[in-house]
Amino acid sequence: MALPLVGVHIGGQMPSFDMEKRFGVNLNAGAAFMYKTKTNFMFGLQAGYMFGQNVKEDVLTQLKNADGYITENQGYPADLRVTERGLGIHLTGGKVFKFLSANPNSGLFVNIGAGYLQHKINLYDAQQTIAAIDKEMKYGYDRLTAGLSLSQFVGYLYLSQNRLANFYFGFECQQAFTKSLRKLNYDTGLPDTEMRFDMLTGFRFGWILPLYKKKPNDFYYY
Repeated sequence: MALPLVGVHIGGQMPSFDMEKRFGVNLNAGAAFMYKTKTNFMFGLQAGYMFGQNVKEDVLTQLKNADGYITENQGYPADLRVTERGLGIHLTGGKVFKFLSANPNSGLFVNIGAGYLQHKINLYDAQQTIAAIDKEMKYGYDRLTAGLSLSQFVGYLYLSQNRLANFYFGFECQQAFTKSLRKLNYDTGLPDTEMRFDMLTGFRFGWILPLYKKKPNDFYYY
C-alpha cells in the first residue's frame, strides 16, 4: 500500500577526512517526510541538525594570553564556549525489502540521498564582553563551510501490527564536497579557498507515530 511517512530521528556521527581535523564525535537530530509506494519504494525529504562539543581546530590562538586563556574587555577570564553546529538537507530515495517480517510494510530499509551540508565552529560569548568576536567579528573565526552532500542509509524499518511500535534504525554515511563561505580567516590572515572532502558515519534511530485513516491499511506516520 502507498503510505506517507513523517518521522523524527537522533543519532551519533563520527567525522573523517577533512572534517576529522576540525571536529570529533557529534550528535544529529532531525525529521523526515517520506512517501512509500505500493511497491515499497521510498521518496522524500530529510533534514538534520548537528551539534557537539568536540572542536579540535583552535581558531582562537592569537586571542589567548600567556597562560592560554582568553580574557574579556576588563581583563578577566572570559566565559567563551566553543562548540560545533551544522545542518544537512537531503532529497532521498530507496526501498523497503520484506525481510524477517510478516508485515509487507516492514523489512530491510535501504536509502540514498543528495543535498546540502553546512557546518561551523560556534563561538558563544555568554557575557558578550569579548570585543574580538563581537557581532560580525566572529565570522572571521567560525570556519563556516558548506557544499553538496551525498548520503546512504542501511537499516531496518519496523511497523507493528498492533500500531504501538513503529520505528527504524541503522547505519548512515554522508560525504560532502565543501568549501569555506568566509572570505578571510582572521586568525591566519589568509583566505580559505581550498576544496574539502568531509565525511560522517554513524548510527541513526527514528520513531514513527501512526495516524490511521478509516481503513486499517491506509495510514500516516509522524
